[in-house]
Amino acid sequence: MQYAPTMSRDELIEFATKTYFGNVDAKNMDAALACFHDEALFCVQTDFTRHSGKGEIKRMFDDFFGAYETIIHRDFICTVDEANGRISACFVAELHDADGNVTLLNNTNFWRLRDGKFQEVYVYMSGANVLT
Repeated sequence: MQYAPTMSRDELIEFATKTYFGNVDAKNMDAALACFHDEALFCVQTDFTRHSGKGEIKRMFDDFFGAYETIIHRDFICTVDEANGRISACFVAELHDADGNVTLLNNTNFWRLRDGKFQEVYVYMSGANVLT
């Protein structure tokens, strides 16, 4: 199913890289979850992991936020399909745990938006799944 586009190219990039990842990096749960529809689907394709609905996505973020002291998403390269309300981004995820270990991942996300929120998210990770 295709949804009517509601955001411009610049708005899609802002939403994915600043609104969404900015709030993930700040561990702002409410604002990060506000980016998703209640029945959104979040899949980590490289690990065959699926989170359906805000409840499962919240539990995933609870674990993720608790596992790392610092979360940084950076170096975004975005491809936008403005006509269909879709965006993808390649980026670096830099994760620092409490023991001082650093995990660097080169990831790609594909987002499908409906009415200005994520309906579907597909994640490809270069390493072990940190979003279990």
